Amino acid sequence: MPPLARRALGFESIEDADMGGGKRWVWLAPPGSTETRLLLAKAKGDEQASRIGNQTGGRVFLLLHTDDFQRDWERLRAHGVNFREQPRHEAYGTVAVFEDLYGNGWDLLELKR
Repeated sequence: MPPLARRALGFESIEDADMGGGKRWVWLAPPGSTETRLLLAKAKGDEQASRIGNQTGGRVFLLLHTDDFQRDWERLRAHGVNFREQPRHEAYGTVAVFEDLYGNGWDLLELKR
């Protein structure tokens, strides 16, 4: 299981399946979640592998919502997660961009209530 998702995000492994033909799917979920799942699929071939960490041209495309920004910001930093910026307070809430192990951008986001 990917270390960032397991250790820093606290996600649980739901399934790790060899799909045959070089395909592997790893299903992860936040603790206690019955609806949210993250599917990680292993890259197959040089073309797919060349895009690991840059599927979106550097744009954030994954958002991790939290009900306690400060708690999760501190926990992620304690696990060595690289944040690209300091927390920002926007009209919609508090946000900071962090990177997964492959350089993909995620938003850690607490929406205003």
